[in-house]
Amino acid sequence: MVRTLSDMHTVALAATDGMLSFELTIATEVFGDHPRYDFAVCGSHAVRVGRFLLEPDHGLDRLARAGTVIVPGWADIDADPPADLVDAVRAAHSRGARVASLCTGAFVLAAAGLLDGLRATTHWAHTDVLAARYPRVTVDPDVLYVDNGSVLTSAGKAAAMDLCLHLVRADHGPAAANDVARRLVVPPHRAGGQAQFVTTPVPTRDDHPLAALLPWITARLDEPLTVEDLARQANMSSRHLGRHFRSATGTTPLRWLLTQRIRRAQELLENTDSGIDAIAEAVGMGTATTLRRHFNRTLGVPPDTYRRTFRSR
Repeated sequence: MVRTLSDMHTVALAATDGMLSFELTIATEVFGDHPRYDFAVCGSHAVRVGRFLLEPDHGLDRLARAGTVIVPGWADIDADPPADLVDAVRAAHSRGARVASLCTGAFVLAAAGLLDGLRATTHWAHTDVLAARYPRVTVDPDVLYVDNGSVLTSAGKAAAMDLCLHLVRADHGPAAANDVARRLVVPPHRAGGQAQFVTTPVPTRDDHPLAALLPWITARLDEPLTVEDLARQANMSSRHLGRHFRSATGTTPLRWLLTQRIRRAQELLENTDSGIDAIAEAVGMGTATTLRRHFNRTLGVPPDTYRRTFRSR
């Protein structure tokens, strides 16, 4: 079948030195081989992408004529993205293009001012940096992607696939997105957000006031611990304990304790055949209902879904 512009959606992939090959390849796989997209790689010169040298099809000026512009991940978030790239992305959006960033490509969109006043996301390891550098952006660290209509952002790495499939689904319906997912052997839709992939930071210095307390807590997750129990074990007041927790972990003692219970539940779901009731008791949740409520609220998916996704084989 001969494709015409009337039944295709033009997608321009912005390419410049310093971009991440994984996200760039994902976009190429999803849109480059799809019969209903007119796909082009756009850059001002031959681009070094990790170990690869990429020859763009067009210059960055082609972005302004695309229906959708994809900005892949940016390797060095401490460096300013190229001015010509930022200008081209801004110009494309001004002319009506839908602009989507993959992973740390959000830093390019933020530099172009496209995320001001909007909710956005990026790789969980860099959400704090994005929020601090661009205070007018509402950064959500827990989601896989954010769709603001004409501006979209995705979380890290594989979440780029989630966003690309979302775009196909929005353009051509669920069946088209399912066909792409089947071809690439990936799920057409993943439940939950980044929280299910993020580890919880803990103090690493042996002389930290909480260094002995935190292992003591994690060895007793099945017990009904209170703040008073923790303060007594640490030999400090509850208020003093709260200050140390906030400084070391960024959260309160009880919220940190809940997070550890959820993390232990994740481990048991991944590595054992224990039922939900048994896991709830083992992590101090008491009942399966309580575990499901906290698990779903924290990770965005119920325990059974998490087990099917992450179960060791």
